Amino acid sequence: MFNSKIVVTGGSGFIGGHLMRRLLKDPSNQVFNIDKLGYASDLFSLKIFKEKNNYFHINLDLKEKKKLLKIIKTISPGIIFHLAAESHVDNSILDPSEFIQSNIVGTFNLLEAFRSNWESMPKMRKLNSRFIHISTDEVFGSIEDNNKFNELSRYDPRSPYSASKASSDLLVKAWHNTYGIPIIISNCSNNYGPFQFPEKLIPKTIINCINQKNIPLYGNGENIRDWLYVEDHIDALLLLANKGNVGESYCVGGYGEIKNIEIVENICSLMDEIAPVNIKYNSLIKFVQDRPGHDKRYSIDSNKILKELGWEPKFTLINGLQKTINWYLNNNKWYE
Repeated sequence: MFNSKIVVTGGSGFIGGHLMRRLLKDPSNQVFNIDKLGYASDLFSLKIFKEKNNYFHINLDLKEKKKLLKIIKTISPGIIFHLAAESHVDNSILDPSEFIQSNIVGTFNLLEAFRSNWESMPKMRKLNSRFIHISTDEVFGSIEDNNKFNELSRYDPRSPYSASKASSDLLVKAWHNTYGIPIIISNCSNNYGPFQFPEKLIPKTIINCINQKNIPLYGNGENIRDWLYVEDHIDALLLLANKGNVGESYCVGGYGEIKNIEIVENICSLMDEIAPVNIKYNSLIKFVQDRPGHDKRYSIDSNKILKELGWEPKFTLINGLQKTINWYLNNNKWYE
């Protein structure tokens, strides 16, 4: 695909893992996974990655600047996909410090390592290099009905997590404007699919259905999210790396806007069809106290990436949920 040395930070995470699987299919790619292996790392998939001759794992925290500078200089990658981040909003509310260190300081260190190596490259390699920064729609805060986030939306983060991601976005933009490094930013909506860590809403709902445990739902369940099947997101990232315009941001949404209560009810209905038991799964739904600063609605306008690059999601929300449910039903050893 790229015939290049590619660094993926956070390649043992959910989205990073899906990106790694796709990149490793091309034996001409040398793929380097820089990942400190935190609590949500997918060690099961890591064992499979290690069987590939073109895969290399570097166990490193991006906070270790000197080591990171040396590693990036040694690899001299053509492309960096920067996915490494602390991403669980509830955890950021309980202890924001790790989010500041990982998402802001870690991004700064990686930008400096990339810049140092990029500046020493021959001209043609510099022209073909890319720093792809994967961010979130949560940096824009909450949006009123009938409006959508786009690349010109004002940043208005509402949680320590989204504030740390907004900060990292601004660093990436500043390093492009100041030093000229070739960056592209994607702001995606909520991802879902196989291999997602069980703390997130969709896998937690599916697994609790399987185990017939209560399904916790914040507040009244009226909060709205735009859901993007993870493989559609990977298509977008690879397209951005190949054809995206340097210095630009792209909003990537799944056209899967739905209330939290509705997506949980959809999962329950699909489970009733796919794996019926002696109860209706929606009887397991239990409303719990809402979390602080819970954004009301996210909605992405993906017109820019559609018009400029021809990307659009292949999976409808229901099709994606069906694939995801079937995967969790058949992979209990993974999530256990």
